[in-house]
Amino acid sequence: MKPTAPSASPRQGWFAATWTTPLFFVGLFLFWEAAIPLFSIPRYILPAPSEIIVRGWADIPLLLRYTGITAIETLLGFIIAALLAVPIGLAITFSPILRRTLYPLCVSVEMTPKIAFAPLFISWLGFGLLPKVIIVFLVCFFPIVLNSILAFGSLSEELTRFSLSTGAGISRTFLKIRLPAALPQIFVGYKYAAINATVGATIAEFIGSDQGLGFYIQISTGNMRPDLAFAAIFFLTVLGLAMFGAVTLIERFTIPWDISQRRQPKS
Repeated sequence: MKPTAPSASPRQGWFAATWTTPLFFVGLFLFWEAAIPLFSIPRYILPAPSEIIVRGWADIPLLLRYTGITAIETLLGFIIAALLAVPIGLAITFSPILRRTLYPLCVSVEMTPKIAFAPLFISWLGFGLLPKVIIVFLVCFFPIVLNSILAFGSLSEELTRFSLSTGAGISRTFLKIRLPAALPQIFVGYKYAAINATVGATIAEFIGSDQGLGFYIQISTGNMRPDLAFAAIFFLTVLGLAMFGAVTLIERFTIPWDISQRRQPKS
């Protein structure tokens, strides 16, 4: 018999799962810090992480205020899209007329770069909050709709007929079988939208705004201050991670029975 390699202990697996990601990013930033003087990279092209931290901390009040503004735009657009998209996706799934009309429209708009709409909404509605929320809504709405259509339409007809044959009505069959079966795919749309929600807000702020992180990045790069631009990008990243983490947490509590929530990573 061939000798088997000793398996990793639970402690080793826990250490690898807990520290791999932080150690990777620490090593990445240390390499970045060392590469600036090593390769003589000009600071106006790529500043060192230490410089980004120092300069960003000096401007932290403005960064926090602009982060709050971008967060409001992002949250409003995402929440409105999340509330409207699933019922519309459900209606499209079970309506032949809507599948021949709204469904092609949703696919067409989803394939269109949303940045193309930003100048129009800003010229129509000005530089206030509303056009930014609309852009975020467009970025989030269509992925959720398309995933909802896929989710509600993927349940086999045999299972639906079986449920109805047991005496369960249409509404009970929907609540007990079709909706729980659709939720994992719907959350795929929610997470995709959460990842891209800050993108919509930033695009709108790039094109027409006098506040927000997108505006801050535009002004910083125009003034040849990439250190401040990187600081704003860091806050945008944190905001996006917070959105994604919130949706993932809601998913964990909503569908704990799904295999995606029960599967444990291998140590």
